[in-house]
Formats: sequence, structure tokens, C-alpha cells
Amino acid sequence: MKMPALFVGHGSPMNIIENNAYTRSLAELGRKLPRPEAVIVISAHWLTSGTYITAAQSPETIYDFYGFPEELYQAAYACPGSPEAAALVQEAAGRQIKPDARRGIDHAGWAVLKHMYPQGDIPVLEISLDVNKSPQGHYALGQALQSLRHQGILLVGSGNIVHNLARSNFSQLYGYVHPWAEEFDRQIAELLLARDHDRLINYQTIPHAGLAVPTDDHYLPMLYTIALQEENEALAFTCTDMQNASIAMRGFLIGVDGDSAG
Repeated sequence: MKMPALFVGHGSPMNIIENNAYTRSLAELGRKLPRPEAVIVISAHWLTSGTYITAAQSPETIYDFYGFPEELYQAAYACPGSPEAAALVQEAAGRQIKPDARRGIDHAGWAVLKHMYPQGDIPVLEISLDVNKSPQGHYALGQALQSLRHQGILLVGSGNIVHNLARSNFSQLYGYVHPWAEEFDRQIAELLLARDHDRLINYQTIPHAGLAVPTDDHYLPMLYTIALQEENEALAFTCTDMQNASIAMRGFLIGVDGDSAG
């Protein structure tokens, strides 16, 4: 069964325990998507030299955030891993990706999947971001993973199109949004619908990129998702929210019909 490809904004860890428009959109995705054999998350929170994939049978939950309410640290996501799926990824990527049998699942993965698949009964793996790769290099690696979609694997890029923590307002989840953040998010949405992958890869030339993407770790997972888009596949937005004034929660699905307005 061919699976769609997904990009999600994950934003603040507070979304783990929030019931809002964004988290409800994730729950809706979990209900409407075909059940995958495994979920592989390209994580904005795992930066490495070289590219790695988790290969533990039972990956731990990583609490890679600090200073939040105790309730967040009581939450968990005890999903299984899959060394077998990790081997499939290595094969698809021509051994460009190395296994890591000790790494767990960080909140770019479990904070999202806790809403999509709350039972935690689907194997979850994560792929790291090689800090030595260019945006074009990340996109090319994403293209190498296309065959996995035809093996029942759901690939999820997890980051944020706009992610500037220095300009964020953490006292207000929804409300005021910086005009530059809103404008950059809008421009990216237009390029996504136009399937202008070259411009999305070379995003630095887009107005407000310096503010919207001060570091590329949260932007790069999106390039993996668009690299998975096959000819004539539609793109539909699953969420268009902005949170904390400077974090875009925009998500999109490739390969499944949906609402493309946004």
C-alpha cells in the first residue's frame, strides 16, 4: 500500500498537553490516514555529522525541553521501534544512513504522534539531519527515500516553516503574529502549491527569510517531504495556524485529497 507523505509543524512542547485547533488537526490526520506499517520522522531536533536512523527495538521517550510544567514530564509515548524498518531505510538510501541502536524518540516525533496515534502501537523511527549537508543535499536524500512510501511507511518531516524563538511570545499561544512571519509563511504556502521546489530549496532569497529561518534545522524537514512528492500528486494543507507570534504550525499532506486552501 502506498502511503502519503506528511509535514507537520510541532512548535512548543506545550502542544503535547494542549487541546487546540492544531492538536485537533493531528488527531484528525490519525483518523483519516491509512494505518502505516511504521512511521519515520525526519526530526528537527536530532542534528548529527552524517545521517542516522534510530534502530532500537524499544526506543526511549526523550524529554528534550526544559523549564516546562511538570505535567509535560509525566507524559510519555511508549511506542515500539523497528530494526527491520531501519534496514529498509538504509537500503533505500544506498547506505547513506547509519543505524543508531541507542537513540530514542525526541519531541519532534512523539509530541506529534501522541495526538495522531495515541495508542502508541505503531513502530516509530527517526532520521537525523546531517549538519554538513546543504539544503539541496537534504532534498536529494529525501528523494532517495521515495520507495519507502510504497512499502507502507509514513514519512513525516517535523519542524516549522517559520521558527524564531527569539521573537516568540510564550505567554500567548494564539493571538498577535509578527507581520514578517505571516508573510513568509504565506509565500512558502504559495510555492508549495506551485510545486516550486527549486525556490523552496533556495529559500534564503525569499523576503524575510533571515527572520523566519534564523537557523535551518526546523526548515529542512520540510524539504524531505516535498522531495517525496511524485508527479501529479496534489498537496493539501492540514493546518495553517501560527503560534507564539513567530512559529508557523503549517502542515501539509502529499498524496491524499484534502483542503488546499490556506
